[in-house]
Amino acid sequence: MAVTSIRGKALAFAGLAATAALALSACSSDGSDAGSESDSVSVGISQFVQAPPLDAAVAGFKQAFADAGYVEGETVEFTEQNANGEVPTATTIAQTFAGDDLDLVLAVATPSAQAAMQNITDVPVLFTAVTDPVAADIVESNEAPGSNVTGTSDMSPVAEQIALVTEIDPGAKKLGIVYSSGEVNSEVQVELAREAAAAEGMEVVEQTVTNAGELKQATEALGDVDAIYTPSDNLVVSGLGSIISVAEERGILVIGSDAQHVEGGAAATLGIDYEQLGYQTGEMAVRVLEGADPATMAVETQGEFEMTVNPAAAERFGFELPQEMLDRAANVIE
Repeated sequence: MAVTSIRGKALAFAGLAATAALALSACSSDGSDAGSESDSVSVGISQFVQAPPLDAAVAGFKQAFADAGYVEGETVEFTEQNANGEVPTATTIAQTFAGDDLDLVLAVATPSAQAAMQNITDVPVLFTAVTDPVAADIVESNEAPGSNVTGTSDMSPVAEQIALVTEIDPGAKKLGIVYSSGEVNSEVQVELAREAAAAEGMEVVEQTVTNAGELKQATEALGDVDAIYTPSDNLVVSGLGSIISVAEERGILVIGSDAQHVEGGAAATLGIDYEQLGYQTGEMAVRVLEGADPATMAVETQGEFEMTVNPAAAERFGFELPQEMLDRAANVIE
């Protein structure tokens, strides 16, 4: 999706202070008041597509509310909607949420965050699983978002991930990447991957898709590549199995951008934990409900990354993971 100028609509945020003040009564600073029916808050969750990383982010978000003293069904009500990968549906969800009596909205993934930014101006919007919210025109800056919208970025350590390719296969010369032509986040990651691959002495071969059904053909069209890198791309995540099956058939190493990719069949990653990222977003949401101003609440990222490996998947690609990599791994997929 092309980046559009959408921030203007969300800058009119005069009602936020009143909303936050009302929501403040839902939870005291220690969460101890989140117990009576009158204190209940309503949270709308707009998820762009069903995918393990995004599901994990939502689970983490809810857990943060639980740990803050909220009880689902009693002191917090979550209304969940899924756009099934369709941008127009994400817009419809945002427009519906804008007309509902909600205290806060969570937008999961860039298209849903952009739709919320465009359509919801009088309640706080938290986003997660957005790689570059500035490039996506969702916030004015990461340090000072400037409106009712803030959240967490899932920017991965792309260079360190690409370096895993040559650590496993020192002779790798060609790196394949399949990504959505409509996701600005993917474009950001692919640009970083090009720079990282060049530093590792590799040429990048790219194919773009417009829907998950094109992933198999696009992966086959990469041709004679030594490895494939799967970015945090909603279409790639939702159809990861298509990429993995082609890679296994052709003996091509696959390195993922997060742990869920490795659980889905990639060989390894040094990446973020989406459940933890969602939890971090939930903690921000609770602070907003207690009165914090999203306009001045900096976009947060995950500071620590974990190595996740899948030795069996590597073997199916025809590779053995180095012992040093196995020793560094925080998570080993059996």
